[in-house]
Amino acid sequence: MNRPTVTSDVKTRTGNVQASVEAELSANGGLLWLAPCWVPRSFLQPGKRIRLHPDDLYAYGLNRGGIDERWFASTTEAANAGREHDEGFSYVIVGNERFTLRDAVTSTGATLIGSQMWGTYGKWPVYSKFFDNMGPIPHHMHQDFEQAALVGLEGKPESYYFPAQYNNVGNNFPYTFFGLAPGTTKEDVRRCLENWNKGDNGILDLSQASRLKVGTGWLIDPRVLHAPGSFCTYEPQWGSDVFGMYQSLVEGREVPWALLVKDMPADKHQDIDFIVEQLDWDKNVDPHFKQNHYLEPIVAISGEGWVDKWVVYGLIDGKQYFSAKELTVAPGASCTISDPGAYGMLCTQGAGTVNGLPLRSPVLLRFNELSEDEYFCSADGAAAGVKFVNTSDTEPLVVLRYFGPDVHKDMPNIGDS
Repeated sequence: MNRPTVTSDVKTRTGNVQASVEAELSANGGLLWLAPCWVPRSFLQPGKRIRLHPDDLYAYGLNRGGIDERWFASTTEAANAGREHDEGFSYVIVGNERFTLRDAVTSTGATLIGSQMWGTYGKWPVYSKFFDNMGPIPHHMHQDFEQAALVGLEGKPESYYFPAQYNNVGNNFPYTFFGLAPGTTKEDVRRCLENWNKGDNGILDLSQASRLKVGTGWLIDPRVLHAPGSFCTYEPQWGSDVFGMYQSLVEGREVPWALLVKDMPADKHQDIDFIVEQLDWDKNVDPHFKQNHYLEPIVAISGEGWVDKWVVYGLIDGKQYFSAKELTVAPGASCTISDPGAYGMLCTQGAGTVNGLPLRSPVLLRFNELSEDEYFCSADGAAAGVKFVNTSDTEPLVVLRYFGPDVHKDMPNIGDS
């Protein structure tokens, strides 16, 4: 198969892309080939495990910060100051042309993501990413939908899964703080905010850390504080980039007050009582926090030489926002997997084919190189079944798939086994 290898080999298509998308779906059993989407963060230090060449960690420029995220099947803008116009968008590659997945969804609607999701949301409302840092990040929360609507945005529930293939080392702090210790009062948090400019405001003194474990995960509600540790994390989440950071100093680095209030109404930026009330108090001080949020993998289905496991599952306030599975195919084996909804797909280990297309996990990528590890699968393609073949004689083929809201009727809940 003659494919372009770098982004300079493809030109950006403008205008209607419907015919190209429909032809590609028909030819490939519902699959669209996606280019890597790299995202920098100015306030964080890259963990160097997402297989981006070390010379390209600052490809956007030192002032933009290091690249510590790769976004998957994303139609969501990255909320970065000074961002590129398409930062956060995944691109579909067809021949020597490219266009955003957002344009593909907009032009084909239900054909790509299914009638129920298109009718309810009018978009692909979720995305996933690798979040890869050398050390911990600030104790922060994501607003819920009502709070985010105050500034014209959407809330963000999210989830974590720690794939073994991207966690050969744990880096500097493989622990994550979650919520607030039972018995913490709102006055305690208020005092931390009042002490913002005195150095470390002490918010972590009010929380508790859990050691991170490869092959497990967490489901995190909006309005719940969390300070992610230094594992490389696969994060299916709602398609929003809202947050508020409640910690003033991390590893000696200042966290500006602006990152606390960036997604709060302008007239509330100095209203400490309002900022404290952004937190869901009962969920933050839950004495059974781990029991209500921790995820162990659960086998969904298996066959000769392959197994498909749930790695992200469960409800938030009674709603299924997203989910994810991990498929492992033994050397020389194959399987056909049917799913009830569209999904973003990433190969994390091995090499093979998917519906006859090349599928392999990269060793190292330059910033402008295309990969063969990422696809988007349409709703009809998923329902018809996607064939995975492991062409290796020695190494398993491992593939992550994440789904949008209200897709599964048989999804387990937290605490199931």
